[in-house]
Amino acid sequence: MNTLAVTRSPADIRSAPPARVAGFRTKVLLAMMLVVSAVTGLALYFAQRNLAESVQRDLEREFLSELEALHQVRAIRQSALNERGGALVRKSRIHAALEDDAQDRLYPSAVDELRDIMQRRDPAADPAADALHARFFRFLDRKGAVIPLDPPEGRVAEVATRLTPAEVQQLVLPSAPESQQIGFLEYSSPAFGSALAEVIAMPIRSTESGEVMGGLALGFKPFEFGGRRHSGIWLNGRLHSTSLTAGVARAVEGVMSAAWNATQAEVPQRIEVGGVSFLMFARQLNPGSQFPLAYEVCVFPLNDLIARQRQLRWQVVGAGAFLLLVGLAASHFASVRLSAPVEKLAIDSERSARFSADASHQLKTPVTVLRAGLEELLTRDHLTPEECDQVSALIHQTYRLSSLIEDLLLLSRMDAGRLKLDAAPVNLTQLIEASVDDLSAMPDELHLQVETGFPAGLSILGEKRYTAMILQNLLENARKYNRRGGRIRVTARREGGKALLSVGNTGRPIGPAAQAHIFERFHRGAIGENVPGYGLGLNLARELARLHQGDLRLVVSAEDWTEFEVSFPLAGEGAPA
Repeated sequence: MNTLAVTRSPADIRSAPPARVAGFRTKVLLAMMLVVSAVTGLALYFAQRNLAESVQRDLEREFLSELEALHQVRAIRQSALNERGGALVRKSRIHAALEDDAQDRLYPSAVDELRDIMQRRDPAADPAADALHARFFRFLDRKGAVIPLDPPEGRVAEVATRLTPAEVQQLVLPSAPESQQIGFLEYSSPAFGSALAEVIAMPIRSTESGEVMGGLALGFKPFEFGGRRHSGIWLNGRLHSTSLTAGVARAVEGVMSAAWNATQAEVPQRIEVGGVSFLMFARQLNPGSQFPLAYEVCVFPLNDLIARQRQLRWQVVGAGAFLLLVGLAASHFASVRLSAPVEKLAIDSERSARFSADASHQLKTPVTVLRAGLEELLTRDHLTPEECDQVSALIHQTYRLSSLIEDLLLLSRMDAGRLKLDAAPVNLTQLIEASVDDLSAMPDELHLQVETGFPAGLSILGEKRYTAMILQNLLENARKYNRRGGRIRVTARREGGKALLSVGNTGRPIGPAAQAHIFERFHRGAIGENVPGYGLGLNLARELARLHQGDLRLVVSAEDWTEFEVSFPLAGEGAPA
């Protein structure tokens, strides 16, 4: 047997308002603390995320601005080279050598013109001049092949750096350049050692036809970033850098090996090396060039960012702790202020419930005494028939009054939480059959027709006395508010884990405005103006249904039909009826 509610002693009743108020205070306190905690957590999360995004944007902007400055320096250098290259190709000897394919005269003729560009300078003494210093030069023919320097002796050998056949092969283009081409070449020389050179290939056009007769390729030292970031150049699947450590270089190579196109390479990547975080940027240096694609790779250490994030985290945590303390004090103060009217309302409600219970209990005795006196008076012989009818009517009213007192007492017990239900399996089928039989035995002035439909052996979990009271109230309403020659329909069915009992009747429908109040106590709409009752039946039935872990609702009330539905929990399988 399951207990759905417990009986409380008077001492429990007196302690109920403070207990409920304390629970209300606790809920208010917890709600405010949760709000403060959520706000603090969200502030910490967004502050950290915004910091990381802001630093990344700053680093990317710095990288792009420096790369743009690098391109501007290259443009200046290229402008100077174009001017010098234009002067060179306008020389009649160079022009004649290219047109006559006289390779033996080409390089000696170019030595004097290129001596200023090829002359080596001290970078410490003049960094700007060193940026315009070429490491080597070669001529290209009409097909883009390198015109060989053979033999590199005398004055030519002093100016033109010796390149190996493999290095020369890196200068070969699919065709003579129609416009300036940028590329990079791996080479080694006695003067510079193993290095990476930036190659600028310029077209040489005929002064008569304007057609490209060949090209001039000049090799320079690439520009490098400085400061706290480290850079390198990604070329032909290899990273060339003198500023990156071996571990960082391997991590960069792993990322760049997967970034096989310019779109992927330009996406900032975060890499971890030895527990240290770096942010890597890459951008193509020679888009649209006939030379192999090359990327400028820049790596920024994020130690400062991590330190700033850690500092911000502690600041936000500290501010959050302060907010939590302030919220605790404020919520305690607010809960005390807010609970004051709630406490008063709880006490008043408890007093009202006790008053209703006490008044109902005290009224039972005088009503019983009054009924006994009237019944005794009715047995006397000197009463006239009219007086007997009047006394009988008074006795009937005492029964109605007793029923009202019982309903009020039951409602007051439920309001005070003192109603105890001993839950057990109840055969709802038998209960419906008995209630319908009782209804048929009552005087029927309206000549009503009763229809039923329910499965056999339908059992619910509840208390038989109160379940029968719910059904009797619904049937009584269906009888009182019906029309002459109408009908009442009682059905039941299983649905999920519930048993649904429906009671419907013909008659005037309940108006839309009144439907919202039909479950209120003492509410009687216009439909019930000439019908006896006190407006407690539906309220009592719904409270009892909810006490059974179910509910009562109005399904429909329109077009000569009103139907109520009450739900009960089904009894377990194999439970006794």
